[in-house]
Amino acid sequence: MCLLLLAACASHGTVPAKSANNGFDPSQLAKTDIDRVVETHQQEIFVNLRLLTEKLYRRNPREWRKSGQSSLETAVARIFDGDHEWKFTELEGKRGTDAIYLAFHSDYQGDRVLAFVAGLASMIQIAFHDKTEFFVLDDLDAQALYNAARNVEIAVWKLSNARNVQGELFLLSNEGAGAAPNLSFEREFGKIIGSLDVLSKIVADKTNRTVVKIIQNLATAFFLPMKF
Repeated sequence: MCLLLLAACASHGTVPAKSANNGFDPSQLAKTDIDRVVETHQQEIFVNLRLLTEKLYRRNPREWRKSGQSSLETAVARIFDGDHEWKFTELEGKRGTDAIYLAFHSDYQGDRVLAFVAGLASMIQIAFHDKTEFFVLDDLDAQALYNAARNVEIAVWKLSNARNVQGELFLLSNEGAGAAPNLSFEREFGKIIGSLDVLSKIVADKTNRTVVKIIQNLATAFFLPMKF
């Protein structure tokens, strides 16, 4: 009965936090090995997202100033340390891929890094059923995790290619010029995509379900659905 009650109370927070290792936690009794693997990958995804946000703000400092923040650090903290459930007033109530599109809309005057990152994060959280902790009775959808990975790929393509009417990138990221190209953004995005793909396979094997693989031309690709 206790295990069932714990499983029914899976956390629906904003950003998954790594558990402090302060001894035995009774909630661990209601977790399977797969639950712990899911949590670890989810936590690492958000570590990567936070690092990417810092990098984007460094390359695009005008964006955090649009939000009226006093520094890059406070802008990042606003995104990852608040319990906002990825709902920001300046994003017009948009979450997920709708927020990502907003980051590349010519008429949008707000913080494009916020729109891009909050869109990515909330899209990924939809694949995790908006939970930050998992128990034995929780089920994930392998197709949603797979689709989330493909959507990250599409978002990365837009980040590197979408331009305004002046022909300028909406957001600066990788630097490909010079003797030593900076591809650190690409590496962090690759880690996120890899984690989602691994989890998709683990969940598919667990549930004996087949994931429909989709190949798209990124230049013309559309975001895949997250709910079925």
